[in-house]
Amino acid sequence: QLQLVESGGGLVQPGGSLRLTCAASGFRLDHYAIGWFRRAPGKVREPVACISSRDGITYFTDSVKGRFTISRDNENHAKNTVYLQMHDLQSDDTAVYFCAGSFGGLCRGAYDYWGQGTQVTVSS
Repeated sequence: QLQLVESGGGLVQPGGSLRLTCAASGFRLDHYAIGWFRRAPGKVREPVACISSRDGITYFTDSVKGRFTISRDNENHAKNTVYLQMHDLQSDDTAVYFCAGSFGGLCRGAYDYWGQGTQVTVSS
């Protein structure tokens, strides 16, 4: 079964950090662009970050630039994961975070697989 599973969400105080993990089963993430999206309460889903497949180019929405990074686990090929490292989290970052895979390898492409999401809550 082809699926993506997110993990690493939780409750964190403002200014804190979290690392989200997107793990794939049934297919190799190397061939996919992987995007992170989020949906805050009462808002539509928005793209947060993306890493392309071939050249590893990364993209970030303006509100997270300088605070979030996205990376593949290139050191351990077997892990088949992508990470979203989040620093200096603020209340506006509270949302359900989803990862998604685009087989075309480009961040601007259509996304073929989606995870179920992981909740991130930033609160004191």
